[in-house]
Amino acid sequence: MKALGGLREAMEKRTVSIIKGDGIGPEITEAVMEIISALDVPIEWEEAEAGLACVEKYGNGIPEETLEKIRRHKVALKGPTTTPVGGGHKSVNVTIRKSLDLFANVRPAKTLPGVKTRFENIDMILVRENIEDTYGGIEHWQTPDVAQCLKIVTRPGCLAIARYAFEMARSMGRRRLTCVHKANIHKMSDGLFLDSFREVAEEYPELMADDILIDNACMQLVSRPEQFDVMVLPNLYGDIVSDLCAGLVGGLGVAPGGNIGVDRAVFEAVHGSAPDIAGRGLANPTAMLLSSTLMLYYLGFAESARRIETALRTVLGAGIKTRDLGGTASTKEYTAAIIEALPEIELGQTNAFAPARGPFAHRGQEREPGEWSLYGVDVFVHSQGLPKPPQRVGPLELSLISNRGTKVYPGPTPEIFLVDWFRLRYRSSQPVTDADIYSLLTEISRQYDWMHIEKLHQSGSTAMFSKAQGE
Repeated sequence: MKALGGLREAMEKRTVSIIKGDGIGPEITEAVMEIISALDVPIEWEEAEAGLACVEKYGNGIPEETLEKIRRHKVALKGPTTTPVGGGHKSVNVTIRKSLDLFANVRPAKTLPGVKTRFENIDMILVRENIEDTYGGIEHWQTPDVAQCLKIVTRPGCLAIARYAFEMARSMGRRRLTCVHKANIHKMSDGLFLDSFREVAEEYPELMADDILIDNACMQLVSRPEQFDVMVLPNLYGDIVSDLCAGLVGGLGVAPGGNIGVDRAVFEAVHGSAPDIAGRGLANPTAMLLSSTLMLYYLGFAESARRIETALRTVLGAGIKTRDLGGTASTKEYTAAIIEALPEIELGQTNAFAPARGPFAHRGQEREPGEWSLYGVDVFVHSQGLPKPPQRVGPLELSLISNRGTKVYPGPTPEIFLVDWFRLRYRSSQPVTDADIYSLLTEISRQYDWMHIEKLHQSGSTAMFSKAQGE
């Protein structure tokens, strides 16, 4: 008799958008669809376009029609797409994440039998903020020699990713969450991420919560990775560390990924499109297959997900592997072996992946602003040498000049290489107005070309600019 979970699965048919992608994408997506079909999972696939072919047809990597299909079905499985370096069309992955507000990137890293690695017994999950940070992609040329990228961190975004991570950990029976940050240097941005993590941690007293600096985290990961359980990271650190962790368990070819939003999700193989081996029958569908198991868990087809995982481990343990994993099996041979190894039934009490359900405090929750006063301004100017701006204009007095984050005034100028971009910090002992700043800019522009400004505010009794590096 079929398990009760299987009966429940058979009753709930779902339509899933399938994006086959570029290079080896069509081969590995077809392999995964074949394996899922062998399980008789009640999924109906609707193909959607994305990737290089779309650039030629639509002028971008992903048409609005594809995004609309994902919005309608709420779930997609995506193969790898090609992202050009240094130019060309925007990343399809990033466009999907931002357009659909998929704020949580989930990347499990678990050792597999038959896959040679330096470590054993690794079983961790990385939860990465997926939209903000430097991945906001806000960049500007400040001078001919200086480019700027803004690192955007918001309180709602931090609270959302932290709450998702804690909810997921509790759903899966995980015990420990570690926040990864650089709040000793980025005291405001990473400090906000860490403070939000700690705030949410208080709501989950049954779970252990700690934190670690990103540099120390990387050292610990390559020396004792088994110590980590769930790691929670801002976007850029998460991007780097998740690939590092993939390397610990065998590489991107065995690394699944899921992008989760409030009511929708896109699961994807995170490796490249490998156009050099496309069509040669050499592609490894493991990462795509493991991503599909995350999708099946998300859809509630847990039994089917566990059956795939069991078959995959059986096949790898028997030494049947594709060439990149040290074997000789073709894509079709590997796929056939997994189908052959599918157990008739797989009863399990715990999920390898359990999606967290909201609310995540992601939208519509605003805080009381409290006192919020303007006390100063940073003015960034183009100058070929140490500028000599007005010492005081109205209530605003010059307190600092820095170059590349290093203070060069007041005091002796340090022996550093100066670029043509300086920060002039003006402060006041009392609140100032926009009119005061306009007057200051008028005076500065008589001598220098200013590039942009940053207003400096004070919240409560603590100046929001008082923690800035170099102060």
